[in-house]
Amino acid sequence: MIKTVHVSHVGRVRSVNEDSAWIRHLEQGYILGIVADGMGGHVAGDTASRLAVETMAEDLATLEQGLSAAALSAALSDAILHANDVIYQTASRDEKYYNMGTTVVAVLLNDASGIIGHIGDSRAYMVSGNQVRQVTEDHSLVNELYKNGQISQEEADNHPRRNVLTRALGTDAEVKVDLDPIGLEPGDVLLLCSDGLSDLVSSQQIGQVVGQRDLPLEERADRLLHLALLAGGDDNITVALFELQPEGDIPGPSNPRHEAGWQA
Repeated sequence: MIKTVHVSHVGRVRSVNEDSAWIRHLEQGYILGIVADGMGGHVAGDTASRLAVETMAEDLATLEQGLSAAALSAALSDAILHANDVIYQTASRDEKYYNMGTTVVAVLLNDASGIIGHIGDSRAYMVSGNQVRQVTEDHSLVNELYKNGQISQEEADNHPRRNVLTRALGTDAEVKVDLDPIGLEPGDVLLLCSDGLSDLVSSQQIGQVVGQRDLPLEERADRLLHLALLAGGDDNITVALFELQPEGDIPGPSNPRHEAGWQA
């Protein structure tokens, strides 16, 4: 069984939470989780992330049972591209939404395996024990500079333009979705987050917190959020965790919480 939880916080600086998050155990047996970090100003950013989540959730709610990995991947990609079209068309019809957009990182799970789809710099991490692996690659200017050898990892972590995106959802009529297959072993935890967490909490800290299996999953999510707040909380913070329960564990009910943000 996979236990899930998500939390979100406006942070210490922003007046509006432009992040949106959504997790559901779908009737067909799949699990869908989405984190979107909106941009374009208070009204526009909030709207863009909400439209992304609403569109994808509606598109994927009626999947057929027993789909192959390839079919699930195609369905997730189609849902993200549909969300891109909805956001882009909404912005083109109303000037107050001009140039709005959002990041998105989403997972579609079938039992212990699934697909990650993402655009932007919201991230997916896999935590096994205390070991952390970043699944997604940021679509950002700074990451391009780092990959090309123009700056070091330390310079990338502290670069003043590290939040400038090279790809976002809804800002252009066409966009490319990155897709990554994943598989969870018993005890593994998948983390989806906005950059309000990843910019302020290191991979080592993530591993130390998420790897504490003696703590309830809800408490681990809250501790991650608290670490980001302690580090300054200069952006909205969203955390979503998916843990594959080892055999013999007696899991409590999944807890889809969302604080200071939007949820379906």
